[in-house]
Amino acid sequence: MPLLIISIIIQVAFIIHIVKTGRNTTWIWIVLMLPMAGAIAYFILEVLPGLSQSKAGRNASKKVQSVVNPNKDINEAAKQFSISDTVENSMRLAEECYNKGLYSDAKELYKKCLTGLHADDPNLIHGLAKADFELGNYQDVKSNLDRLIELNPDYKNPEAHLLYARTLEKLNEIPAALHEYEILHSYFPGPEASFYFAKFLKSQNQLDKADEILKQILGKAENSGKHYKSLHIEILKQVKTEISN
Repeated sequence: MPLLIISIIIQVAFIIHIVKTGRNTTWIWIVLMLPMAGAIAYFILEVLPGLSQSKAGRNASKKVQSVVNPNKDINEAAKQFSISDTVENSMRLAEECYNKGLYSDAKELYKKCLTGLHADDPNLIHGLAKADFELGNYQDVKSNLDRLIELNPDYKNPEAHLLYARTLEKLNEIPAALHEYEILHSYFPGPEASFYFAKFLKSQNQLDKADEILKQILGKAENSGKHYKSLHIEILKQVKTEISN
């Protein structure tokens, strides 16, 4: 469909929305005079605030904002860090650096936080371990996660547990990795652990068991409704690709 037709459809849809919801009629002229820019501005300023009252709306809002201003979160985190170099602001900036793939920067910020009263903070140690994993420092990841549990024996975090299993696999500690994956497969709240378990089994030539787990993941997704599939859309795409290979 030509872009012109799509633009016209969007304009008409928003104009109808403006009229039906009693918005300021000035928006009609903005949408007409600035077809795409006006529609985007109307959606962000008028539609999204209403959507944000629901969880689905908040997720949609975040996705749109990430497209319109992809660096907003990291810029804001950097600004707060420059104003006040607190552990909280450092941790927030570290998280945003990690999300942007700036793993070395994230690592340095997490390390900087792990001093004094925060030297054994499990969330900071987990953050450092995540950054090290992406940097390929697998032995450091294992050492830090072992230290995390030693210092915080009651700490329960499925994401940290999965990171530990994946690290053992990278270090070629196969029996230990298998043990952790089997535990994760039995309780992990989403499909990620089972997906990585299936990939691990494939690497060990246990193809039938791996395919069985992949099919179980898709079966659960089909029976769990749209919200579950939307929440895990990316990992489910990888599952489908893995099955077809």
